[in-house]
Amino acid sequence: MKDDRSRELWQRAQKVMPGGVNSPVRAMSAVGREPIFIRSARGCHIEDVDGNRYIDYVGSWGPMILGHANEDVVAAVKKAAERGTSFGAPTEAEVTFAEMLGRLMPNLEQVRLVSSGTEATMSALRLARGYTGRDLIVKFDGCYHGHGDGLLVAAGSGLATLGIPSCPGVPDEIAELSVSLPYNDLAAVEKLFHEKGEQVAAVIIEPVAGNMGVVPPAPGYLQGLRDICDEYNTLLIFDEVITGFRVALGGAQSIYEVTPDLTTLGKIIGGGLPLGAYGGKTEIMSKVAPSGPVYQAGTLSGNPLATAAGLRALDLLDVAGVYERLEELAARLFDGLGQVFSEAKLPHCGNRVGSMFCYFFQKGPVTDYASASQSDNQAFARWHNAMLARGIYLAPSQYECTFMSLAHDGDAIDQTLSAAAEAVKEV
Repeated sequence: MKDDRSRELWQRAQKVMPGGVNSPVRAMSAVGREPIFIRSARGCHIEDVDGNRYIDYVGSWGPMILGHANEDVVAAVKKAAERGTSFGAPTEAEVTFAEMLGRLMPNLEQVRLVSSGTEATMSALRLARGYTGRDLIVKFDGCYHGHGDGLLVAAGSGLATLGIPSCPGVPDEIAELSVSLPYNDLAAVEKLFHEKGEQVAAVIIEPVAGNMGVVPPAPGYLQGLRDICDEYNTLLIFDEVITGFRVALGGAQSIYEVTPDLTTLGKIIGGGLPLGAYGGKTEIMSKVAPSGPVYQAGTLSGNPLATAAGLRALDLLDVAGVYERLEELAARLFDGLGQVFSEAKLPHCGNRVGSMFCYFFQKGPVTDYASASQSDNQAFARWHNAMLARGIYLAPSQYECTFMSLAHDGDAIDQTLSAAAEAVKEV
């Protein structure tokens, strides 16, 4: 594995960007190595600047469910770009896209397009506060909802990877307006609401946690949250930035048959371009300016390139058999890796929901952030580097997902399992 060019770029990057990267986990410090720099990708493969080729299970952290450089999506973006890259004015594509989201997720009676998942969750929480007239937000340990102030309390994703318990720059007065409770612990939620329920504007949750590894909800947990929120007139927000159109066409809410008041979306809906959305009942969304007093705006929101990519991507996912195929591929790889770990007598446990999964280097089970944090991060680092050396590109953190795409096939999975059988000897 050559790394001369990546190493050169790493030296340059550290001089001009904080930590050498534009998003912390990319630095690969959690697995004890320097980052590799990517120059191209197609299908289920990526290639770095030194010419090394890898089977990719990061997929730009989830959105590349169709595979990299999908021909139809690329063609849609090119066609849109020829007409202009941004207008800062309404377009037909925005309307069509909002209509599509409402058809695929029926509780989205109205949606507002934004440019990222972080922007979607920040905006949804502002709306929840404006709608209810309350200030307190309830979130859950290990869930990550973007880097907005007040959401970095006991958060997952990069904060869990880097071991950052809280974030300087967030005033205590703002942090105190967010309460973080253990995931999958309904009794803790009931206790909090018994004490402060009339102050809670919203409960926000990843219906399937994807930022402390993959942690599915316990049976009845999401419905329990729905019932509590209904009792106290609190809004329930599902952060489906990862799970939306990943675990099912209608998101996790369609699998678990629990309807939130607001939903936030990102990743897949942009077809690989920056795009997010938040939406829900018209009664709530009508409070957003210019219909109502809750202000939120963005010059690039719903821009023509992102909406073109998103429309084509969702069209390609809205086809019979697509999610069955993803389920088949993910199950084959997940089960195969489990067998490799078992044969090597390596402590492990895994969670999978649809085409997203995670193996934890511990006996398990993993049901929340406290149990996820018991994993052997050093063993994971050895595993990651051993797989990377064999051409398998995994997320450089124990607390991130493995993502399957429709571009992965049997050959790619066989190559991955063959590499795993060798790599596990180094763990």
